Amino acid sequence: MAIKLKFDRNGGAPQGRPGSRHRILRALGLGVLACIVVGATIFGYYYFKYQKIVDDRLKAGPIFANVSQIYGAPREVRVGQHLTTNFIAQDLRSAGYNANPQLGTFSIYGGSITIKPGPESYYSTEGATITTAPSTSSADADSTAAAPGAGSGYVVQSITAGNGAPLAAYQLEPQLITALSEGKGRAKRRVVTYDQIPPQLVQAVTAIEDRRFFEHGGVNYVRMAECAVHDILAGRRDCGGSTLTQQLAKVFFLTPDKTISRKLAELMITYQLEARFSKPEIFAMYANEMNLVHRGSYEIDGVSEASQTLFGKDLRQLDLAQMATVAALFQNPSYRNPYRHPERTMERRNLVLDSMVETGAITAAQADKAKAEPLGVAQSNEDAGEAPYFVDLVHDQLAQRIGDEELSHDSLRIYTSLDPELQRAASDAVDAGMKSVDELVRKYHRKGDTNITYPQVALVALNPHTGQILALVGGRNYGISQLNHAMAERPTGSIFKPLVYAAAYNTSLNGTDLGGTGVFTALTKLNDDPQDFEFDGKDYEPGNFTRGEYPGMVTAVEAISHSLNIATINLAQQIGYDNVAALAREAGITSARGTPSVAIGTYAATPIDMAGAYTVFANNGVHLKPWMLASVRNTNGDIVADFTPEAHQVLDPRSAFLTESLLENVMTIGTGSAARAHGFTAPAAGKTGTSHDAWFAGYTSNLLCIIWVGNDDYTDISHGLTHPLQGADTAAPIWAEFMNRAIKLPQYSDVKPFSAPDGVQVIPVDLDTWLPADDTCPKDLPIAFLDGTVPSGTCSHMGESPQTFFQKLFGGGQPSPTVSPQSPQQAQPPNGTEANPPKKKNLLQKLFGGGDKPAKPASPPQ
Repeated sequence: MAIKLKFDRNGGAPQGRPGSRHRILRALGLGVLACIVVGATIFGYYYFKYQKIVDDRLKAGPIFANVSQIYGAPREVRVGQHLTTNFIAQDLRSAGYNANPQLGTFSIYGGSITIKPGPESYYSTEGATITTAPSTSSADADSTAAAPGAGSGYVVQSITAGNGAPLAAYQLEPQLITALSEGKGRAKRRVVTYDQIPPQLVQAVTAIEDRRFFEHGGVNYVRMAECAVHDILAGRRDCGGSTLTQQLAKVFFLTPDKTISRKLAELMITYQLEARFSKPEIFAMYANEMNLVHRGSYEIDGVSEASQTLFGKDLRQLDLAQMATVAALFQNPSYRNPYRHPERTMERRNLVLDSMVETGAITAAQADKAKAEPLGVAQSNEDAGEAPYFVDLVHDQLAQRIGDEELSHDSLRIYTSLDPELQRAASDAVDAGMKSVDELVRKYHRKGDTNITYPQVALVALNPHTGQILALVGGRNYGISQLNHAMAERPTGSIFKPLVYAAAYNTSLNGTDLGGTGVFTALTKLNDDPQDFEFDGKDYEPGNFTRGEYPGMVTAVEAISHSLNIATINLAQQIGYDNVAALAREAGITSARGTPSVAIGTYAATPIDMAGAYTVFANNGVHLKPWMLASVRNTNGDIVADFTPEAHQVLDPRSAFLTESLLENVMTIGTGSAARAHGFTAPAAGKTGTSHDAWFAGYTSNLLCIIWVGNDDYTDISHGLTHPLQGADTAAPIWAEFMNRAIKLPQYSDVKPFSAPDGVQVIPVDLDTWLPADDTCPKDLPIAFLDGTVPSGTCSHMGESPQTFFQKLFGGGQPSPTVSPQSPQQAQPPNGTEANPPKKKNLLQKLFGGGDKPAKPASPPQ
């Protein structure tokens, strides 16, 4: 049997079954399957690995820390106050009313505004209707002129509660100042939900960052491949192909390094986020998390905080151009910082607008209109809106009182004393005033000295009748230095001196004869000649600030007005140094000790301490410890802590007013007139201070302010200068700048003259003779006296006692020189005046002769 063998043409083996092609295909198939299994295993390993990482992160607590919010003091609207309904509406709008109905709503009908707090309102629980009407009083018109824009000729006519009851005042929702920074880092954010983000802002962000965000599954593979090719060809990794979800995964869980392993981790976390959260939730997380701008020492995270920082607006109040600006900062915010590189921000903003046109979110006409707007970001003055030095103090006090851990983990609402409007006025005044101080430093800088030291500054403003700190600036630039100079202890200089004179008044009221001069008055003579106040076995021979200025015997009002050191120490010596120091300690200057130098402010205190000390004069002798915290509440509105101000009587109210009268005269004829020279004309009392540093302390009927200017290195403020800088040159102009701004605000425009308590009278005194003035002596000064201690006579009839018109006509009625019944000791007439001056002739005696011979003129009071 023949057998045929079949060979292929190439002489290969016979084909009796499937050949190598099938084996190769099978091998390839098995290989692919193995790759899929290995890939799936690796994917599953990393997927579940990063699932655990995401789980652990989410289980650790909320994605964003429950940061406590700090609020200012509520604005009080009073009947008779100069305000319009539009002004009140703007205040409510800034607090979030209408934009957030849960917080509250308002509506305007003609001249009335109806306010309805919502369930999230933490201050007012009931609404009210406030009605305003045009002012008809000329006095009102003058007052309104001091506060432009607030009243504009309108006055609050009535306030009616929701139940129809009339109210004298109504407090509006407190303004949010800022949030405490998160943890130990200096980052700030205000968390918002997706529903609270304007749709147009969502469109702006997605147009420039991730147009297909709401369509893809978290990864844009085409764009990622394009970036991979770009990076390989360019030889560097700088292509941004990440979606919003990938960017969120990176900033939440990963480092910014661009490595293959980190990219793999980013993808795994991206899948986790897309599986766990909806697109709106992912966008909200992204919008809250991303760092958008650096301001001072803070990183500003999230669109809501950025809105407040950049424009001073709630997120929902931004216009199209402003929303495009916020969206422009998502990419490379440091490079496009609008405070340093506004032109870069503007270029990116316009690109965002063009992108929105391409996606159909806006029209070309809308884009062109928005491009025409200036950038319009708020000036980079951290103090102006957020009071960072104040906030730091609030944080420190809260950490001491309720614990730092509770403060960090609970979303608390912290109600404080701060007036945001006044804080802005304080920041602006310091900014303007320190520019003038710098000019003086450059002007008087000693030639040849290469280093110029520019001084630091602090401002503390408070309500003199409550102790409430209304504004606080702790330095000239928080971003450069976080050292709070309002809390720095420095020698107080001459702003301490009023306490010496107050102690003298109090001592007299207690029945003490001051060195044989009797009851102390503003006209008591003090010796300002050079002398040695030896103490504790050591010589002490101080001089006055102005070399060679030794006027000899001077009145007390002259001594304090011209800040004479020797005369003031002489007075302290008569009172007793220990008595002066004891009063100072009761007024909050705890370092004071009973030495001669205590009288001229050599012992240190903080500007906040000195603000508290001056409440003694402004508040009828009651010392009020300055305070910042009013109340702390949790998210349910429950009270976590309430804080009660500390107050105690330090001076007799008469002593306080008598000292206040001296300080008014400092503003008229003394060193405090520097504040008047800078345009502040309202009734005020104040004192300059110059020793090592420069100070000014002054107040009106409703606002007290302390200014400190000095060097951080503790050198004398005039170190390296050819001309000494005084409080009148540096601190007083800043005080005047601030007070001029303050009285333009409606809550501080109603400045009233100081009123004397019972037992004190104010009379005009002639500046030449230091006797009560009459019509023949026009150069006079109003000076306060205890009842019964007014000098006898007048400037034109020296030695004669003041009498009524009928007493002058018919004689008699000579008053006895006694102090008020509350005083334990009978007052003695000042030295140099007659104890029993002769009676003045009546009208008949003058016409027809008779009676005693006229007395010789008495010498001026000592």
